[in-house]
Amino acid sequence: MAESKYFYGLGRRKSATARARLYKGKGAITINDKPAAEYLADNKTLLAEVTDPLALVGKQKDFDIKVKVSGGGHAGQVDAIKLAISKALTTAFSDLRPTLKKAELLKRDPREKERKKYGLRSARKREQFSKR
Repeated sequence: MAESKYFYGLGRRKSATARARLYKGKGAITINDKPAAEYLADNKTLLAEVTDPLALVGKQKDFDIKVKVSGGGHAGQVDAIKLAISKALTTAFSDLRPTLKKAELLKRDPREKERKKYGLRSARKREQFSKR
């Protein structure tokens, strides 16, 4: 493979994990060996959301991005991809860190699915209370 130098970033959201590599290029985005438009064909807003970190710093056409993502649904995967790309950009250009931090693109969303407790129907749902 001729492409040897890249910048790496890891992003997570709920149960989704994304590993992004930024190569010098023309702006092509590949997710799990498919073009991003094909991978996220059902939702155009998610496709636009993937490029948010690059659009913020004005580097959409400077990098080719290859992403491996697993787990979760498309929305969780897109949030994980955004975080991974943002982290990769900060390793490439440390001066972009304040800009990305101010836009809150370097924060991991800590919300997770709450586990089901025994004796209950779900995490918090109970049987209906009967007074008599």
